[in-house]
Amino acid sequence: MSELLLAIDQGTTSSRAILFEKDGSIRATGQQEFPQHFPADGWVEHDPEDIWQSTLATIEEAAKGLKKEDSLAAVGITNQRETTLVWDRNTGEPVCRAIVWQDRRTSVFCEALRSANREPLVQSKTGLLLDPYFSATKLRWILDNIEGARERAEKGELAFGTVDTFLLWRLTGGRHHRTDATNASRTLLFNIHTQDWDEELLQLFGIPRSMLPEVLDSAADFGRIEADCAVRGYHVMGMAGDQHAALFGQTCFAPGMAKSTYGTGCFLVMNTGEEPILSEHRMLTTMAYRLNGKPTYALEGSIFIAGAAIQWLRDGLKLIDVADESEDHATETPEDHGVYLVPAFTGLGAPYWDPDARGAIFGLTRNTGIREIVTAGLQSVCYQTKDLQKAMEKDGMRPVNLRVDGGMVVNNWFLQFLSDLLGVSVERPRIIETTALGVAYLAGLQAGVYQSLNELSDMWRCDRAFHPTMSKIDRDRLYKGWVGVVAKLQHETGE
Repeated sequence: MSELLLAIDQGTTSSRAILFEKDGSIRATGQQEFPQHFPADGWVEHDPEDIWQSTLATIEEAAKGLKKEDSLAAVGITNQRETTLVWDRNTGEPVCRAIVWQDRRTSVFCEALRSANREPLVQSKTGLLLDPYFSATKLRWILDNIEGARERAEKGELAFGTVDTFLLWRLTGGRHHRTDATNASRTLLFNIHTQDWDEELLQLFGIPRSMLPEVLDSAADFGRIEADCAVRGYHVMGMAGDQHAALFGQTCFAPGMAKSTYGTGCFLVMNTGEEPILSEHRMLTTMAYRLNGKPTYALEGSIFIAGAAIQWLRDGLKLIDVADESEDHATETPEDHGVYLVPAFTGLGAPYWDPDARGAIFGLTRNTGIREIVTAGLQSVCYQTKDLQKAMEKDGMRPVNLRVDGGMVVNNWFLQFLSDLLGVSVERPRIIETTALGVAYLAGLQAGVYQSLNELSDMWRCDRAFHPTMSKIDRDRLYKGWVGVVAKLQHETGE
């Protein structure tokens, strides 16, 4: 009999479900894209019913991999973080579309709070910065702009949740209104020190406590599935936001271990252990995971443009036909070719947090060609990762090695240059579906499929490791050039 685990991975553009064997290998998958809505400049929305129906469809598809002799041990949920939903407790009907994490409509309110010097309070309690990215200002906007919402919320008629909570509510037939500590830590309402919703923050943002879900460990019995679907009768036993789940899937359980996901953007998350490190260099202090009531913390840095830079070189400038060509160009180009591409197409992320910066290419000469510009695009992602590493070092911890995943990590040249620039080993795992795998591991821990974190660590397998070969002098010289062009770019935009 095979013990299997089903991971629901609800993302920004598609929903997926993956059926895992105990050893982490994939038995079956289902995936379905759903529409994005952009009703105004800077607004991004999802229809909650699209999220729900696409999730159900992918569960059915993945569950086709179950055989009569199999045993499904548990279900886990991982999700796009910060996306905000509000629904009626009696009917389960949403009061409006979900406001997506990318949405910027509350930027004016965030700026007003910063001007009132409220960010130090918020950061001290939540580890986060005041930004529309997080859930609280989105929730406040719904209460203030959807007719009757605040009155209904004050009466206890409405429930708030991030995507994990909404899916759990629907899957359990409205019986359980719960989230886990990682998702709670991205709302601006959760005190990461007391591990509870914070009354002072609720008052600051004007949120009734009755709307909020119960916060459980990342591995816990969240409830029995009652919805009419292929996994009815089974229990949801693991839950974590996507980047936290990826950290767990990469088995980064010791302080100093870090993972970096290279997709459209990049998220570098480093385990900092049992004590939170309050960043003084514009990193985010967040939950890594919480097990048996014991929190483990992390530092996180976000890069807005990673793989999207290569997409722009392909689709915008048409310098390459397919993304794979970038590796061919880079292998034929000297690393110190003198060109720097700063892909600030939507501003600069951590540690700059500069929304007004815009992209630029520096160092062009008559000798510059396609190869140099494409190579500079790959290098830009590495330089931005170095920015995050430097900020974490200043906060007191340096990643001891880096485990990577996401679409860009198939590029061996990219990973070797990343290792050279960071001066650390970079490891690519055999199983790259680390987000879904992480929440499957969490569910498996709760269900007794796995006995310990050590057992999970022993299961991690490296596909290939990249070790630094560049001298410190060359590394520092290349990075100094990057720092110089970014400073010039910010000066030109008035920073």
